[in-house]
Amino acid sequence: MNDDPIIEILELGPYFVNCYVVGDPESKRGFIIDPGWDAERIINFVERHGLKIEKIIITHGHADHIGALDEVRSHFGATVLIGEKDARMLADPSANLSTLADGQLSVDPADEFLCEGDKVTAGKFTFTVLETPGHSPGSISLYGHGVVFTGDALFLGSIGRTDFPGSSHETLLNSIKTKLFVLPDDTIVYSGHGPDTSIGQEREFNPFVE
Repeated sequence: MNDDPIIEILELGPYFVNCYVVGDPESKRGFIIDPGWDAERIINFVERHGLKIEKIIITHGHADHIGALDEVRSHFGATVLIGEKDARMLADPSANLSTLADGQLSVDPADEFLCEGDKVTAGKFTFTVLETPGHSPGSISLYGHGVVFTGDALFLGSIGRTDFPGSSHETLLNSIKTKLFVLPDDTIVYSGHGPDTSIGQEREFNPFVE
């Protein structure tokens, strides 16, 4: 029996967004986190590994994390889940910030909303939703099996931007301190951009969180 989930990272697009493919190596059931760009690459990767994608999790509704959502969802017939307070961003180019890059990105609505304590499964592996607002009003993280997917809340040596509409520096710091920094030191942090880190390292050395 394999006691570890499949976790693969695809760095996508001009903003180098980390799209994660999470799966159960036995049942081959899984989900995708933040299909931000290059749907064909995501689809090809999943199919090469024979995974059945049942869900797509959006950590927050900014354009760089949802750019390939409609195409990937349509291909796999997957259910889309997002934090309720970010749900309107999917269809609103101003709210999802695509207008800042002279774009007009609008994608179809989510199928379900995620709240604190909800569970997301990939076969026998279960991850718990943590509400981590601040970078956006409805940002969420997923925690389980020694890892946490933080979207743009927490990075290696940095934190998410809070100069966007709906962002809040105070709220983000509170999310990091009360939802993420309470996790075990050895928890691997898989961020929305950049390399992975650990909760222990960020708690001790992150200069943006006192």
